[in-house]
Amino acid sequence: MPPQPHVPTHGDAGLQPERTDLAWRRTTLSLVVAAAIFLRWIPHHGWFVGALVAAAILTAAAIHFTRKRRFHRAVRGINNSHMPPDLGSTAAVATSVIILALLGIYTVLFLPLEP
Repeated sequence: MPPQPHVPTHGDAGLQPERTDLAWRRTTLSLVVAAAIFLRWIPHHGWFVGALVAAAILTAAAIHFTRKRRFHRAVRGINNSHMPPDLGSTAAVATSVIILALLGIYTVLFLPLEP
């Protein structure tokens, strides 16, 4: 059996870092599903939809590859009794989702349907 990676421990009985990590995982899954839905638009709206797919996948990948850092930061914050909010990650994801939504609306309302 391979050695298990070191997972930091904390004294939070509510398992807040684990719950937050699950929320980030659900956000990642939602973005992948949105990308799959955008893929269905390609035959109807053309190449521009590829940008939507790429943006959704890149945002999902960024969330996935920074999950460990956020988890460790949360555990350190609990152990030190001081954890400032992670405004950067939250603002970046919120901005990405708003941009994806606006581009999706633009695609549906203003791009011509291809035969």
